[in-house]
Amino acid sequence: MSDIAIEFRGVVKRYGSATAVAGIDLSIAKGELVTFLGPSGCGKTTSLRLIAGLELPSEGQVFIAGRDVSRAPASERNVGMVFQSYALFPHMSVLENVAYGPAIRGTRRSEAHARALEILDQVGLAGLQDRLPAELSGGQQQRVAVARAIVQQPDVILFDEPLSNVDAKLRRKVREEIRALQRRFGLTAVYVTHDQEEALAVSDRIVVMDRGTIAQVGTPADLYERPETPFIADFIGDANLIEGEVLKGQFSAPGIHLDIGGQSGKATLSIRPERILLSRGGSDHVLSATYLGSRMEYVIAAQAGEILVSRSIAEPRFQVGESVSLVISSKDAFRVA
Repeated sequence: MSDIAIEFRGVVKRYGSATAVAGIDLSIAKGELVTFLGPSGCGKTTSLRLIAGLELPSEGQVFIAGRDVSRAPASERNVGMVFQSYALFPHMSVLENVAYGPAIRGTRRSEAHARALEILDQVGLAGLQDRLPAELSGGQQQRVAVARAIVQQPDVILFDEPLSNVDAKLRRKVREEIRALQRRFGLTAVYVTHDQEEALAVSDRIVVMDRGTIAQVGTPADLYERPETPFIADFIGDANLIEGEVLKGQFSAPGIHLDIGGQSGKATLSIRPERILLSRGGSDHVLSATYLGSRMEYVIAAQAGEILVSRSIAEPRFQVGESVSLVISSKDAFRVA
């Protein structure tokens, strides 16, 4: 039996003359949580809808659990979905919301309720089954939505911007709950978000999309620490993109010289702000210093241009106008062009 839960083979989706998804190939393993990430209009939500059966491909094939579902309607795909708005029935109790799916598929009411109560207990909502959605917190409503999707034992569960309606302070807790539930139930999950931090926090792998194509696929660490293009480096977190030239393995830009190896020629390096150290004295100087609670962010006027530096609040602080030197290690610089 194959370990692949979802597969895209040359999938294209067009809307008239506009191409939303431009020929993607991707495999997602059973039990994996994969996030589609990218700017507005990149094709991430369309890709999710192609899995759900809410859209059909213009070209190519979509497989779920080894079955070609390219032309199958949503009702025949055994896919659970958690919407942005949760889409809970406001007039139904928590129990009735969760039992609704099995009930409309012909499961006896008593059996559907028993299954729903079991799932509610597993997602930490035991004792709340008689409440209406309006009587729950945002995080609890999110768990009801997840329970309603899980109870039908889907091959795949889809999360469409699931934290967009959650208060900023609750997002960390709710995303941790989603990740814990996904692992506990061994769910194959596809998650769509535009929030880079959210994607880094919940994913086994991230698919970064750009203008309908896959720009890079990898683990959160791969994408953050080893971006392959300037787009990935700039989109995932903050990055300093420094242009220069490589000659005999030595990268040179004004005031920066690093041994990076590789082919000679023009090059662009990506260096994360937190990987740069500052020392007092030198030819560069501090343009701005911003206090952000757990860290300080500095913009440094350097010979190579303006450089963003992030340092722990526990480290010695620098003042605007102070002369400094940048300390960059070759191991923290990645060639992206």
